[in-house]
Amino acid sequence: MKRKFEHRLDRLFGSASPGLLADGLKGIEKESLRVTHDGEIAQTPHPRALGSALTNPYITTDYSEALLEFITPPFRDIRETLNFLSEVHRFVYSKLESEMLWATSMPCLIHGEESIPIAYYGTSNVGTMKHVYRRGLEYRYGRTMQAIAGVHFNYSLPKSFWPVYHDIEGDTRPLQDFVSGAYFGLIRNFQRQGWLISYLFGASPAVCGSFFSEQPRNFSMFDAHTFFKPFATSLRMSDIGYKNKAQANLNISYNDLDDYVRSLTRAIETPYPEYVKLGVRDNGEYRQLNANLLQIENEYYSFVRPKQVMKSGEKPTLAMKHRGVAYVEIRALDVDLFNPLGVNEDQLRLLEMFLILCLLQESPTISAAEREEYEHNQRMVACYGRDPSLTMRHHGSTRTLHDWAAEIFDGMQPVAELLDAGGSESQYTRALAAHRPLIDDAERTPSARVLAEMHANEQSFFTFAMDVSKRHQARFADDPLSAGRLTYFDDVAQTSLRKQQEIETSDRLSFEEYLADYFTQH
Repeated sequence: MKRKFEHRLDRLFGSASPGLLADGLKGIEKESLRVTHDGEIAQTPHPRALGSALTNPYITTDYSEALLEFITPPFRDIRETLNFLSEVHRFVYSKLESEMLWATSMPCLIHGEESIPIAYYGTSNVGTMKHVYRRGLEYRYGRTMQAIAGVHFNYSLPKSFWPVYHDIEGDTRPLQDFVSGAYFGLIRNFQRQGWLISYLFGASPAVCGSFFSEQPRNFSMFDAHTFFKPFATSLRMSDIGYKNKAQANLNISYNDLDDYVRSLTRAIETPYPEYVKLGVRDNGEYRQLNANLLQIENEYYSFVRPKQVMKSGEKPTLAMKHRGVAYVEIRALDVDLFNPLGVNEDQLRLLEMFLILCLLQESPTISAAEREEYEHNQRMVACYGRDPSLTMRHHGSTRTLHDWAAEIFDGMQPVAELLDAGGSESQYTRALAAHRPLIDDAERTPSARVLAEMHANEQSFFTFAMDVSKRHQARFADDPLSAGRLTYFDDVAQTSLRKQQEIETSDRLSFEEYLADYFTQH
């Protein structure tokens, strides 16, 4: 396995194109709750000044009307990606009046499920489908889990890389089939080793007591208003967040594109007794899109997804079936509350190196036993990742997190050199060096820093997060957009409102007909 990785590296280093990997496309999707200055979830509609949540390409909502999602285009330069994300934040703050953005993944004060308003996208069929899907999530999982925020990293290798790599591998498949297969190999290795991201970047070891309706099991009391796990890295990635038990037995296959599409489609088409009992409609009002294991593909909460750019109204699985995998979406990042953008340049550079490492390593298909291993490791690192006595499961044996993480970092070193080749700044080598000390000293991780600051300031999670949110708000207020960029985002917002109206007036099918057409497309 290691020899094949080293062979691929040698061939890439010997290629005629220095910096062959350097122009991969990087995009970000970052979620933030809109909250009042009392730290409660905003009950106001999505601000009209931000445009339409249905059609604005840069500013939308996730589950809740109050859960904003900022989307950047993909850029070759990570700094451009972060600069665009900063501009979106500054534009939004120029329009928020009595509200601010919550700075952490775990939510603010929650006054019961009804205090989390479900996102609304207008009266069109596509808008109604998005709303009904979220209503189905409420019935299936509750609203509280859906108020958790995260950062998603979208990444694709440079187009010029693939023919070179195709030749190195001596693969006889058509290029797009090879590309899709390589991305699935990356995904499998990310599943095996992705616990490293929770360890390095997890920033949610504590949660406001209002998150739970009753006393949670296996949690400690930080104070009268805060629950925590002393060694947790990312409660967001634990069973209280997006690694929920309801989907534990779906067994979605990542062996290849065909298996993935087939297993995901089966889950979308297979009735589930509990959801059948719930019913699709009640007195004519939709409760869910269907009564199957999954309503649509996005309901499957994987922390890494293969993706293809979709055409209007196209199912994600069909987009990949017809045109292959175009990029991967990494969904394992907590919001970094120590950065106003929720993520920083060094983190994204390290993540890019890690993804390339996962691509270049040998990646056999995953057995049921190995799947149980990596899911166990993910859970353990999310809840106990900073415990010095924690051991990881690995090929039927055990090893320490420290030793395994050090081995992964050793593998990323030549990847950093490949990415820095032809440049003069050595940004990737520096980013790798900046994160390596976190392996030896868990107290330097974001999750440890959160608890340390809460202890030092004698603050509950809520009070600590409120203070950080207010500091970020002040920072953006002190750095307003230029007049030209403000006009640009204003124009995008107004155009999106017109597009939503056009969609609503052009609908010719009933919602029932629209849904039938959507689910029967091949």
